[in-house]
Amino acid sequence: MFHVSIDHNGKEPMYAQIYSYIVSEIRQGHLACHEKLPSERALAQDLNISRNTVTMAYAQLESEGYVEAFPKRGYYVSEIDGLLDMPARKDSMPVRQQHSDAEKILVDFSPFGIDLQNAPYRQWQKLSKETILDTNAQLFQNGDSQGDRSLRQAIRDYLHRARGVMCTEDQIVIGAGTDYLLMLLTRLLPEHMKVAMENPVYSQAYKVFHNFRYSIAPMPLDEAGMDIEALKRTEATLAFVTPSHQFPLGIIMPVKRRLQLLNWAYEREERYIIEDDYDSEFRYQGKPIPALQGLDTRGKVIYLGTFSKAISPAIRIGYMVLPERLCEIYHQQASFFATTVSRMEQEVVRRFLTDGYFERHLNRMRGIYRAKHDYMLNRMSEWPEDVERKGYHAGLHMLVELTNATNTEEELAELALQAGVKVYPLSAYYIEGTAKRPSLLLGYANLSEQEMQTGLQLLEKVWGF
Repeated sequence: MFHVSIDHNGKEPMYAQIYSYIVSEIRQGHLACHEKLPSERALAQDLNISRNTVTMAYAQLESEGYVEAFPKRGYYVSEIDGLLDMPARKDSMPVRQQHSDAEKILVDFSPFGIDLQNAPYRQWQKLSKETILDTNAQLFQNGDSQGDRSLRQAIRDYLHRARGVMCTEDQIVIGAGTDYLLMLLTRLLPEHMKVAMENPVYSQAYKVFHNFRYSIAPMPLDEAGMDIEALKRTEATLAFVTPSHQFPLGIIMPVKRRLQLLNWAYEREERYIIEDDYDSEFRYQGKPIPALQGLDTRGKVIYLGTFSKAISPAIRIGYMVLPERLCEIYHQQASFFATTVSRMEQEVVRRFLTDGYFERHLNRMRGIYRAKHDYMLNRMSEWPEDVERKGYHAGLHMLVELTNATNTEEELAELALQAGVKVYPLSAYYIEGTAKRPSLLLGYANLSEQEMQTGLQLLEKVWGF
């Protein structure tokens, strides 16, 4: 077990103390590649702190790529190039040569981070205390397997108001994040379906379907998203898309393409579309496009959402809106699964939504993220013309494509890493193939203006701008 010295009265939050300790252990090689971390429950008990505190620490480690989460197995140290000379376990796969632990990451342009400095700690603490004081015996009993009805009603109202989603609370299933909900969905769909997935794609979704032995059909993307003509040439009966802000390219699927995708689903009874409404809360140009689910008139769209980006990745609450036909199958085949989110936490989220805290927090974060987005764009406008910026109209990251670069993505990332800057090669997210030109993801959500400036200056120096 970890020997973390927790200062309960210190200025640094306890989750941040745990995070810093584990990062240090990884960088110094005391935690090896592929080594399993203690479970959230075990570490919380050992340190005599709440499990939520450990969850927040682990979520931040995962969002920055230090650890990977595997369903039903736990958290494992990632293979992290460039941080240190990390010894691999004897039974693990070979690890490429790593860097000296003297090299430090000064700026991490992680596309998965959030602004932790502006997380709603005070409001969350207030609602948590109120929930404990006001709680009754019911919250200590097993709840509805779909999630508490009151929370599902609050989510229904929010989705209808903000995203144009049309559903009843009976169509909503609450679960501990998108990964869990996708695994639950595999219980409702026929086995051995062929899944059309965007290429490149959100890797966690790919891992879920791949691990459950679904056949994957990688779909090319154009400026409007998934290529429908290519989709029609496959035998896929399920299409996974992120139309609000395609990850990682940042494409926003226009209404015309959304209707074409729906028409594809309408042609066959067994076809469905999974809409992962990733990064839908943050848009910087034009009016928000309603969710694809809101355009669906025949019950073909399975809608997925989460509070990870809008509030915190530690809020392990996601939601899935099922078409009525799949709702029936859910009650027949999967309703015996207990909900994976505690009723106390569900109640805190419900109050956060219904008492107006969520809307105020979201509006505030939109302003903060827009300022960071604008700073990045303005600062990068000084870069050469052959460096194209893409996918920046929404979300919390952008893509830079070096059209005339003589270096590969890996070489560019390595040069940046040697200068203390971590960037993310686009090709790592391809199911098959690679990016046509060297392209790197730059996230900015968890960076201050000074950190962005430092990082961009270092990139300019090592990339020769």
